[in-house]
Amino acid sequence: MASQDYPPFALPRGASDGTGGWARVWSLLTARQRLWLHVLLFVLTICTTTFVGTRMVENFEHNRPAFELDQDVAAYLEIWKDPVRMAQGLLFSGPLLLILLAHEFGHYLACVHYRLDASLPYFLPAPTFIGTLGAFIRIRAPIFARRQLFDVGIAGPLAGFVFLIPALGIGLACSKIVPGIAEQGDLVFGTPLLLRALEAVIFPGVPTADIYLHPVARAAWVGIFATALNLLPFGQLDGGHILYSVADYRFRLLSRIFWVALLPLGFLYWPWWAWAVILFFFGLRHPPIYDPVPLSRGRLRLAWMSLAVFILCFMPAPVATAAL
Repeated sequence: MASQDYPPFALPRGASDGTGGWARVWSLLTARQRLWLHVLLFVLTICTTTFVGTRMVENFEHNRPAFELDQDVAAYLEIWKDPVRMAQGLLFSGPLLLILLAHEFGHYLACVHYRLDASLPYFLPAPTFIGTLGAFIRIRAPIFARRQLFDVGIAGPLAGFVFLIPALGIGLACSKIVPGIAEQGDLVFGTPLLLRALEAVIFPGVPTADIYLHPVARAAWVGIFATALNLLPFGQLDGGHILYSVADYRFRLLSRIFWVALLPLGFLYWPWWAWAVILFFFGLRHPPIYDPVPLSRGRLRLAWMSLAVFILCFMPAPVATAAL
């Protein structure tokens, strides 16, 4: 995800801030000084995702449900004592972090191409069932051109998608058939169209509920979910940048139509209601871009491609609990 900030030192190329450029130099120096923070957060995220990945691998090997929270928490107390055992978790954390890195560096390299002041990715380690809350970069310069906004917005999802496809294919090839396994355990995961299509190729005629996803495939599933969330057409999300650069003045109306569409989805997956509340107050607007030049045909084709990616990745109910 790429979020935009607009500090006083962020000026278009060639403009003067009245300080001889010292504000710009200071921003670059402080950004470099924070390199330790980017590295620390990334290392911590490697640890947390590998930690939960170890338990996923063990559950997969013994045909246990992927997530049994009570038993998993007890197992975590022992996993950290055995480095060799912990290393198994790289089967999950490796592809997951590669997908997230590809996504964020897609944004970052697009910013570098246009000489936009942007941070390196901030990774977010967290004690969740996947070990992270994702990652983001900060764009500290205003974007003045429609094509720049479009390129920065779309580069992340497409780069991440390119990396998650082989991870999903390899993960599914390593998956196995265990009758009813997908509906057992404390968490039940949705099946996006992309996953369903590949399952039909690799496991023809096998019900989705009988396919036990390998941890590599679970990492790809997380990448699919993250891609769908980022392509939602709101505010500072990647989908919001893409829609605004394509639709311009129609963005306000279209984003509200999509917001209304979230409301009935809350009956299938209640966090959509939480998203709707957050988006209503913080996510329906987009910083203005005063650029009358329309996008090229090539970029419009990419916009349609991003819509296809969103449809392939979106899940009305991504996660359910056994209680539901």
